[in-house]
Amino acid sequence: MKGCITLSNGHKFEGDWISDNHFGSGEIVFYTGMTGYEQVLTDPSYQGQIVVFSYPFIGNYGFNPKSMESQKIQVAGVVMAECFGFAATNERQSIVHLLNVYEIPALTNVDTRSLIQQIRIRGSLPAVMHIPDFKPDSFNLDEYWPATSIKKTGSGDTHIVLIDFGYKKSIADALVNEGCSVTIVPFDQEITDIEKLNPDGLVFSNGSGDPMRFSTYFHRYKNLAMRYPSLGICLGHQILALAFGGETTKLKFGHRGANQPVMNLKTGKVSMSSQNHSYVVQKESLAQTGFHIWFENVNDGSVEGLWHRSFNVASVQFHPEAAPGPNEHQEIFRNFIKDVQHTEKVRSYA
Repeated sequence: MKGCITLSNGHKFEGDWISDNHFGSGEIVFYTGMTGYEQVLTDPSYQGQIVVFSYPFIGNYGFNPKSMESQKIQVAGVVMAECFGFAATNERQSIVHLLNVYEIPALTNVDTRSLIQQIRIRGSLPAVMHIPDFKPDSFNLDEYWPATSIKKTGSGDTHIVLIDFGYKKSIADALVNEGCSVTIVPFDQEITDIEKLNPDGLVFSNGSGDPMRFSTYFHRYKNLAMRYPSLGICLGHQILALAFGGETTKLKFGHRGANQPVMNLKTGKVSMSSQNHSYVVQKESLAQTGFHIWFENVNDGSVEGLWHRSFNVASVQFHPEAAPGPNEHQEIFRNFIKDVQHTEKVRSYA
């Protein structure tokens, strides 16, 4: 069956429809990595987004459920130049099969180069995936919220509370691999409840959408970060900056890929990073926050990491756990855990 994706600016791109779900809508974005489609499709940061893969050949190594970053496929839709019909094995399944299991609309044989060029020119736009005789009359975007349950993983001596804005499984796994026990709590967990958990440190997770939608809780997050050693990742990085008085802005088409170069301003070292975000912290807003810039994007100079001069708080815009992507930044977790283990707990907060 033929299908289409129509952007809110009127541009339409045709292809072959390969899923049983004949409609989908969301913000259209593109991902530039050559591998890692399993992690991308299941990353909660992609909730509500139609992902266009720039790599022309997707699905060639199948889909391993062990590589999933959450319990389901999270994207709102998938657009590919070519999708490989991987034959299922005991360990791996076909990507087409999984897309149908989770009722995700998907197109293949699309001119993804022209589509991505349109996104680069116009920016990330609302879009609708549909069969040819359907005419979209609305491009409204839904907001997606993370889960509201408490989970525990790992059995190490260092206890980390992971505040869930839509966390990736690999973040929790990375902490467990560093010898931590991890308690995952909802983004709206009360301070007194977190206090009862007696954490050694906090991690503010990744997630989807505009960080300002969590503004109701900024004062709470600031209080927590002033009390416990804290690390923010991706959306968590933006939320910590906002909680201390900074501001964010939306990029034209964001950073999504496994090859984003960042510079550590403390050392002058450049390394490659895995990223998935639309919003960035504004440099000029940091003057009164107590934050210094830690990492900077080599391509566009945007803020990629922060450290606080008065509190044990640091954050990175990229994903140190990678999955997918280069694992050049695993020391960020190791150094954070070392800081946590050598920091005396503060018993009061503002």
